Amino acid sequence: MEKYKRIFVIVLDSLGIGAMPDSEKFGDKGVDTFGHILERMGTLDIPNLQKLGMINLHQAGNMTPVEKPMGRFMRVSEASNGKDTMTGHWEMMGIRTDKPFKTFTETGFPQELIAELEKRCGKRVIGNKSASGTEIIEELGEEEINTGAMIVYTSADSVLQICGNEETFDLQNLYRCCEIAREITMKDQWRVGRIIARPYVGKKKGEFRRTSNRHDYALKPTGLTAMNVLKDAGYDVISVGKINDIFCGEGVTEALHSNSSVHGMEQTIEIGKRDFHGLCFTNLVDFDALWGHRRNPEGYGQEIEKFDKNLGVLMEEMTSDDLLIITADHGNDPTYTGTDHTREYVPFISWSPAMAEGGCLEEENTFAIIGATVADNFHVKMPEGTIGHSILDKLI
Repeated sequence: MEKYKRIFVIVLDSLGIGAMPDSEKFGDKGVDTFGHILERMGTLDIPNLQKLGMINLHQAGNMTPVEKPMGRFMRVSEASNGKDTMTGHWEMMGIRTDKPFKTFTETGFPQELIAELEKRCGKRVIGNKSASGTEIIEELGEEEINTGAMIVYTSADSVLQICGNEETFDLQNLYRCCEIAREITMKDQWRVGRIIARPYVGKKKGEFRRTSNRHDYALKPTGLTAMNVLKDAGYDVISVGKINDIFCGEGVTEALHSNSSVHGMEQTIEIGKRDFHGLCFTNLVDFDALWGHRRNPEGYGQEIEKFDKNLGVLMEEMTSDDLLIITADHGNDPTYTGTDHTREYVPFISWSPAMAEGGCLEEENTFAIIGATVADNFHVKMPEGTIGHSILDKLI
């Protein structure tokens, strides 16, 4: 008999909890996303995370641990060679990535790549540099609209992003160009992790606003994951937010697009009211996209508080047949230099109404314990070549 009928895995995108031993090799010295947010803000109104053991796990600011935490928690390090979205999520489900995805932060994309993109899309490329998405639209949006050009930019991540005004570029044409970019960057020398369509509306500077019609075109996972075997065994694998994009739909039985992290939690709560059997895998991206990359610790802290309110609602929906796992895919310290992700430990916080007591667990050295534990609960064998081991016996 399986212990849990439903497992909720919620990824607080980029909520790291301190530098890993090899962080300096990634250019990240002394980083600590959650700790530095708390130091900046002093306290956060997060009663649900607090009672689950978040402050027991990582104390900072003016907040104190609770005497009897409800959850079972630990910090987890990443085995893969990277600090990006895909690497972190893929590892959760069993894939170790040793060859990092290519970044073009310093130089922009090679001229050969840009020339091929222009030829096949039928549009002149402007931008081609590392930039904030909102800032480059302010800078080049009018030129794009007036000339029919195409804004292409990157970031500290392995991404190629294309901006398109929904009124003048046309959303479907933007998606078409992104699909072309995805095909071009499959070449090994240009191996980009994700192509992202970044649609926006507005006619002039000061009026531009990005819309929720973003779409990610990720590389397919390099192997089968826990999600594949769950789906093949007949279990539900429901994705919320950008999970479906990260895994290119592999192993997903139902995909829900989210307009924000608050919306993503509302969707997860609604799923919690349903009688599904399997995994609900949620990514809440605003922590990373709106606050981490923009180096806004106050906004990040307020986003954590918004999550905590909905976390309480979800916990009220849960029964003894449910298991909750809260984690992150990397760090993005909003007090650090630059705008890149940061190489950090991530939290693993678990809870079920069936747990008799909480407490600290021994640290683990791979995110892959998550997928392996989910697979073990549903009595399915992890695919050959995956990493990780189950800790289900510690969560009952």
